[in-house]
This record gives sequence, C-alpha cells and structure tokens, in this order.
Amino acid sequence: MDKISLGQLARDLNFQSLNPEIDIESVMIAHPDINRPALQLAGFFEHFDNNRIQIVGNVEMAYLRTLQPERRHYVFDQLFQRNIPCLVYARGHMPDEDQFAVAKKYQVPLLGSRNFTSDVYAKILRYLQEKLGPTQTIHGVLVDVVGEGVLITGESGIGKSEVALELIKRGHRLVADDAVELHRVNDARIVGRAPAITKHFIELRGIGIIDVKALFGAQSIKDEQDIDMVIHLEEWDKDKVYDRLGTQEEYIKYLGNKLTCYHVPVRPGRNVAIIVEAAAINYRQKKMGYDAVEELYKRVQNNMQKGIEDA
Repeated sequence: MDKISLGQLARDLNFQSLNPEIDIESVMIAHPDINRPALQLAGFFEHFDNNRIQIVGNVEMAYLRTLQPERRHYVFDQLFQRNIPCLVYARGHMPDEDQFAVAKKYQVPLLGSRNFTSDVYAKILRYLQEKLGPTQTIHGVLVDVVGEGVLITGESGIGKSEVALELIKRGHRLVADDAVELHRVNDARIVGRAPAITKHFIELRGIGIIDVKALFGAQSIKDEQDIDMVIHLEEWDKDKVYDRLGTQEEYIKYLGNKLTCYHVPVRPGRNVAIIVEAAAINYRQKKMGYDAVEELYKRVQNNMQKGIEDA
C-alpha cells in the first residue's frame, strides 16, 4: 500500500476530528515519518517536510501561550499554508478559535487525542510504518510456531502446505499459504500477512482448497505475524554435506532485512513438521540465551578435562 487515507488512520487509532467539516477521507498520507513542529513554530522552515503528519503536545502548546495573538496567528498561517496533511493535538489539548479559522482557510484537518504525546507519536509512527513500509509478495507458507514466525519456502510441490497442515494439527497457527505478503516495518522487523483473497485457505494437491478456520477453529489462524526465521525445504541430495551441529549460521535477506535461514532436506520418512517445530523451539531458546551447541561443547570440554585429570 502506497497511501492511506487520514480518515482510516483516525478510525484505527481512535483520534477525534476536531474540525469535521473538512473531509479527512480524501486526505491521503504517503509519508511514513511524522514531525513535532517545534522549530517551525519558532519560524524556522528550512528543510521542513510538509508531507509529514504534525503533532503538538505540552511543550509546543506551552511555547504558543508565550506568544502574542498576532505572532501566534502568523506562526499557524505559515505552518498551514504549506499544505501539511494534518495537525494532531495530543494530551487533550484543543486549538483556539484563531487556529480553527486558519485551519479552515487552508483546509487543514485537525485531530485530537487524550493520550500522552510520546504515545501518540509512537502509535502513528508504528501504524504508518506498517501500512506504508516497503512490501514484497513471495511464494511460501507462514506459520506461527510457539510464538515464532516461521516462513517456509521451497520449490512448488515440495510439501510446504502439508507441513503447515501438520503444524496446525499440532496446535500452531496458519498465517498465509502459497502467497505471503511481506511488510518491512523497520530495520529489525518484517511482518507477514495473507492476501485478502486467500486468507485462511490452504491448497493441498489431490484434495483441493480447504478452509483452515472452518475445519480447525479460530484458534488455528492468525491475521499477521512477525517473521523470525526461514525454513527452506529442498530435495534430499546424497552428495551434499548438510550441517549436522548447527554451527553454520545462514541468513537470507528480504526487503533489506536479514533473517536466519535453515535448509532442511526432504526425503520419504522424514517428519518435516516436527523438524520445523523443533527448529522454532530451538531458535526461541537461543533468543533466551540457551544454545545447545555451546552446551554440548562445554560437556565435551569438561569430559576431556576430566580424562586428563584421571590419567
């Protein structure tokens, strides 16, 4: 999504329209950053990005109260004439009659929130980054496994959907099958969703389309999930050397973000779903500070040291 309407933003974030005579549905937001116009209220407009949502809170309102009415009118006239998308008043602050008049003159929407300024800033920034950040659609399956977002990739027909179905039966949740929409929120976060048309559906070759929500209940699906790791399924190659200890960290990049990637060979008799589940749990343990490889290494070292001492 390249743009989002100000009306949708106001509804989703529960902001009040302070001058409802101005149509906020037609105002489109295309910039994922926001601004607190401290320098602009002081009259400095160099390098000012007028495409950003503007927010004022206690500090800005306290400064404005120190100005004479004529100066305050001039400041808002200079700000609003630059065609900003809107001005948000945080902490329950309200514009005075003069500010309403200038906003009407330049058709600038005014929004209000009772939340702290920092909370309003963070909510809008997070919302815009999710809605307006870079996107990419890839072929794969996304599943929430013990709270970890696992993106399963591989060639068509390798068995990704069957693995997802087995994971759902084991109590995990489906996010997307076949097509996964990736949304980059920031340098450390990518969110995955299903396209609206395929949400909650899985395609199984030989069976057809199944509705996961209808068959397994609402607890078996999830609308979106942060992607933490990638499992790439590939055909077993007896001539290829696979990592057996987990000491070789591999990564893959999506939208500029680096994600841990595991290559899992598929062959008859392997329960790939259990392998994916174990990989997710092991990844979670690593994030919590426990590494099985390090623990094994310590045991080997202690055993060797004990052998030396006993000799």
